[in-house]
Amino acid sequence: MEKGRTRLPGTVNWGTAAVIGVFAGMLSGGSKEAAASVVSGFFLFMLDIAKMLKLKLGSAPDKREQCRLMRDAMEKRFLSLTSGSIVGGVRLGIFTAAFFGLQDLFAEKRGVHDVFNVAGAGSLTAATFLRGSLAWRAGNVLLDSVLGAAVCFPLGWIHLKLVDKVNEEIIATKAEADEIGEIKRGVGAAIERLEGGLTK
Repeated sequence: MEKGRTRLPGTVNWGTAAVIGVFAGMLSGGSKEAAASVVSGFFLFMLDIAKMLKLKLGSAPDKREQCRLMRDAMEKRFLSLTSGSIVGGVRLGIFTAAFFGLQDLFAEKRGVHDVFNVAGAGSLTAATFLRGSLAWRAGNVLLDSVLGAAVCFPLGWIHLKLVDKVNEEIIATKAEADEIGEIKRGVGAAIERLEGGLTK
């Protein structure tokens, strides 16, 4: 945002949201690949053990072959986990940046941050980030747009209610702090008057 513009209450910085989305996507993608690796890895592990049992134990070339098989299996798992983390992070990061960026854009253009900004951002983001073939996307843009708005409308309402509640608590806390400060100033002033009276 440019200097001089104030951020509307309840809006989220899209850059910060994108960074959080990237890390959340990396965790999600990595854990999904790890779970898939556990299921498919069990069968691959059993195949590797069967291959190792076929080898003669004890001779030097056979031990080298065993080490090579183990290294290959670990490399495959590492690469699938890494690629899952990177792809998941990029996908969720771009999705989050688009969602919150559109919210900020709507709030700036309309001059108010409300549920319709969240629903509109959800609708456009859902329609933009469809998966599937081009023909399938074209046929389902309207459906995904409606689905995105239907999911984001109640979430936006809850978000705005929570923001209002937090703002009320902040105002109440500031008012209490001001009252305590005035009391301290009043007590401090009374002490100073007492000290002044005693020194005379």
